[in-house]
Amino acid sequence: MTLAEKLGQLQQLDGDYVGTFQPYMIDMVRNGLLGSTINVRGANQTNTLQRYAVESRLKIPVLFGFDVIHGYRTLFPIPLGETASWDLDAVEQASAIAAAETRSVGLHWTFAPMIDITRDPRWGRVMEGQGEDVYLGNQMAKARVRGFQGDDYSRPDKVLACAKHFAGYGAAEGGRDYNTVDMSERRLRETYLPPFKAAIDAGVGSFMTAFNDLSGVPATANEFLLREILRDEWKFDGLVVSDYDAVVELTNHQLSANDSEAAMYALNAGTDMEMISRTYNTHGPQLVQSGKVSTATIDGAVRNVLRIKFRLGLFDNPFVDETLEDKIVFKKEHRDAARNITARTLVLVKNENNTLPIDKNIGKIAVIGGLAADRIETLDHWAGDAKWENSTTMLEGIMEKLGVTDTTGRVTYAEGCNAYCRTSAGFDAAVRVAEAADFVVLVVGEPREYSGEGGSKTDLDLPGYQLDLVKRIRATGKPFVAVVVNGRPMTLEELHHSAPAVLITWRSGTMGGHAIADVLFGDVNPSGKLPMSFPRNVGQIPLYYDYKNTGRPVDRETNSPDIRDKSKYLDVLNSPLYPFGFGLSYTNFVFGNLRLNATSITAEQNVTVSVDVRNLGTREGEEVVQLYIRDVAASITRPTRQLKAFRKLRIPVDQSERVDFVLMPQRDFSFLDDQWHWLVEEGQFEIYVGNSSDTNMYVNLTVTTTAHEPVEHLTTPSMDLSTTPSFSSTGQTLGSSATTQPASGTTTILLPTSTSPLTPAQTSTISRQTDGTITNSTATAQTTPSGAAKSDPPALQPMLLLFCLVLFR
Repeated sequence: MTLAEKLGQLQQLDGDYVGTFQPYMIDMVRNGLLGSTINVRGANQTNTLQRYAVESRLKIPVLFGFDVIHGYRTLFPIPLGETASWDLDAVEQASAIAAAETRSVGLHWTFAPMIDITRDPRWGRVMEGQGEDVYLGNQMAKARVRGFQGDDYSRPDKVLACAKHFAGYGAAEGGRDYNTVDMSERRLRETYLPPFKAAIDAGVGSFMTAFNDLSGVPATANEFLLREILRDEWKFDGLVVSDYDAVVELTNHQLSANDSEAAMYALNAGTDMEMISRTYNTHGPQLVQSGKVSTATIDGAVRNVLRIKFRLGLFDNPFVDETLEDKIVFKKEHRDAARNITARTLVLVKNENNTLPIDKNIGKIAVIGGLAADRIETLDHWAGDAKWENSTTMLEGIMEKLGVTDTTGRVTYAEGCNAYCRTSAGFDAAVRVAEAADFVVLVVGEPREYSGEGGSKTDLDLPGYQLDLVKRIRATGKPFVAVVVNGRPMTLEELHHSAPAVLITWRSGTMGGHAIADVLFGDVNPSGKLPMSFPRNVGQIPLYYDYKNTGRPVDRETNSPDIRDKSKYLDVLNSPLYPFGFGLSYTNFVFGNLRLNATSITAEQNVTVSVDVRNLGTREGEEVVQLYIRDVAASITRPTRQLKAFRKLRIPVDQSERVDFVLMPQRDFSFLDDQWHWLVEEGQFEIYVGNSSDTNMYVNLTVTTTAHEPVEHLTTPSMDLSTTPSFSSTGQTLGSSATTQPASGTTTILLPTSTSPLTPAQTSTISRQTDGTITNSTATAQTTPSGAAKSDPPALQPMLLLFCLVLFR
């Protein structure tokens, strides 16, 4: 390869917004000067440009990428909403459907999943992520990678996934997009890196750099991230792409003085492919000639790009069957799956006096709020290639549910105000419609522009005069539910006190209208759980459940201004309005009989945690059983509790389930010591089980020995049972007993949805009874497939084989 051809493989350029390639791309591809595109899509477009590639001297195919964040044409809920399902099967299925539609239109690569840990809802991109928790983020990262890639992303229904944004982007100061990030290496390794390592364990093929600088060095030029951690520690051999214009923006960061230096820093740090800007192509030859960038560095980047093209099977089959697009995209099976999955992402956070579900035999129902009927608002900032014309609004979903075709009879509608609600002119009409109804569905929330990239906000209240509309509807005395459309956790304390029922629906995608109606009328029992804490006001932010206790902790419900010398506010509780992991159901679950199979173990022994969950309500439902631990005393201070396992299960009325979790000290009780080695210390642990992060039922466990991770295993921890490192063990038995301590009697809870596979960090065996008795069951360890893509190249033409032997020498 010539140097120009090598640099061409490192270049990605943009098509136009409707998916067609730019005319200038033809000559670039013919001459081997363009390795990848973004936004060019459609089988005809990709095949046309690909034909020019196979006519080039080296016949290297083009890699086509597109932002398929939560669906291509069939749009699922935003990723934060999908995560609220706590259903790994459902999340994997949604990504698999997105992959099938994406590949059928000639695309090979999605810039997803975004796996930044997000703890500041002011940041608009929390909608793209998996919330505040490390463990849940790890499992969701793996599920999405498996869905997109499967075990072979050369298949005609799979695409290359991209773990982004590496790293720390979710910790942007002030929640302001693209802002700087400065944190300790401990916080980076314990909180922000693990989901990326989990993605590698699942076989992810590519990474994207973050826009932010990290402790003074922009991520796109950060050798510590891209070489020391990603390549050396984690042994990643895939492709690293910059974010949009992130290379040329190194000059805005005041790292580089000009575009040439920007290219030098990014290439030397390990950013293989440059998205949009052209500093590599323009300045690469001079940088190599001057010795500022070595030929070996360029060759290494090119190898990473070509390796992925081989794994995608593009040398063997660069084209897509143009008949697939009409057969695959937006087919009925995909829409049905979207409706089913979306219903299981909705989170019921208040249901006073069983306001929900709505009786289908009720008289007249009023639907109020512009968000209920605005079809464009069914989409969001990252809507893939979805068409608003294909979406179902909430109003339409309710009408179809009740079998009506207009809003002049049993179902009535008033806008009240649009999503921005900058005027109250329509409130009187809305009140009249409400007064004439027997039940009101009031839809409030954010417009789509208020979240997503560049959607940072300091005011997370309901926009405009929406809260005034809520109060006007409440004053009618009619029963009503507030249905919230949101791309982030919002500050809803006044809404919570004003509405008898509150349903969080996120931005729910193509089939959201049907799914929300399914839940409102009880055809689906809500089972979603919050993946982020909802603050009472923005002054609490950042707010997350696994906080440190401090030396002066305060009970979370204490708020007396007379108590000053504690870690608290004078004007608001420390606790969130709705905690992480919280969500109600239309039935009631009771947790009890929490126990261990041993009260004292060594650091090399496992312990089984068992709990009985009973459905005491009148409806079958799903519950998410969540397990948290607290390390009571450690040489490095630990959070007050940390999620270590969860299980979603369906329980019929008046039946019980026994759930067993197997905890492994080397994986579940370990932390980084001051040399970044994983360590298990002897001592006492509290193990909590319940249906949210503020559960108060726990047992005590004593670990009697200490275990150190061998130096060769130095890395961010893997959550996969199949890759648990070996440990050396020392210490002496301390002796202890386990006691079940429900703080205030039996814990009563509410429901979730569809069953999901065991997460890699847990083992669960369930026994179902019809007579209320509990039978013993044996826990069996299970593992999650790595999802590693195939690495061997397909058969090549002789000339290409010779080329590869030289390149990959």
